[in-house]
Amino acid sequence: MAESRSMTAIAVSQPGKPEVLVPANRPVPDPAPGEIRIAVQAAGVNRPDVLQRLGKYNPPPGITDIPGLEVAGTVDALGEDVEGWQVGDPVCALLAGGGYAEFCVVPAAQCLPIPAGLSMAEAAALPETFFTVWSNVFERGALQSGEVLLVHGGTSGIGTTAIQLGAAFGARVFATARGVEKCGACVRLGAERAIDYAEEDFVAVVKEATGGAGVNVVLDIVGGDYVARSIDALAVEGRYVCIGFVRGATADVNFFPVMTKRLVLTGSTLRARPVAYKQALAEQLKAQVWPLIAQGKVRPVVHEVFPLERAADAHRLMESNQHVGKLVLAVG
Repeated sequence: MAESRSMTAIAVSQPGKPEVLVPANRPVPDPAPGEIRIAVQAAGVNRPDVLQRLGKYNPPPGITDIPGLEVAGTVDALGEDVEGWQVGDPVCALLAGGGYAEFCVVPAAQCLPIPAGLSMAEAAALPETFFTVWSNVFERGALQSGEVLLVHGGTSGIGTTAIQLGAAFGARVFATARGVEKCGACVRLGAERAIDYAEEDFVAVVKEATGGAGVNVVLDIVGGDYVARSIDALAVEGRYVCIGFVRGATADVNFFPVMTKRLVLTGSTLRARPVAYKQALAEQLKAQVWPLIAQGKVRPVVHEVFPLERAADAHRLMESNQHVGKLVLAVG
């Protein structure tokens, strides 16, 4: 039987500017078999949330219309057949939606323990970006120790994560950003060189730094004219991975270098992937990345924490591109 109590959530009243994000009363969701209900203490803010607010990235079928793809909090209730978790356990989780709320439900397979030493706000900044980077840089991009990684948007949540993980696993990392401050942040996170895209040609910089060879993997959240330039920057057998397109989803591409350099052009989204796939990612992260976080070798970068009711302000800051790392909502 559904519970009668209600909770505060942030709803999208209609597609539009940040002010369409408004507090709303919603029923507290019940966990289905295999699910956990989380009492949310913090929720990450991500670019897909902005796209959902604009009406350009709807939730998958059967998923709540409440935005929010990652949370941290405590286990509040367990659905049938859930093992390994107890009520009260601290937890962070990757969601398909529903994070901007006091409670959410999520498959237990997409939940992870909070690494030692992290606050709830830091833990809420982990799942979406770490799952995404692991899936795209290390699986699709097949980055290996000793290879060269180029990260576009180096001070975004994705960028700050990709720089740290690439360096931690033995790659040479280059990143693009704008301005001295943001470039400095990339270097402090582990980039060998940060390239100010307003002042420098990233293709020329990486070619010079690699003796003309180019980079092995490009992680691109920019799209548009960056696609062709990234192909130019790639080495033989290089891999271009697109996970965003701030500058546009279309590009004019010359496929001659794709053929002659035997390149792989790929990309992905995560939200609609099956639970089994997300579970596999969670297990890999827990085994290979969570120990690095606990040791302080990799950390989520949190720029600012906003109260839940100020979700619109968090979206405004994200769209201004003035932040470094993640934006987080404090719940309760």
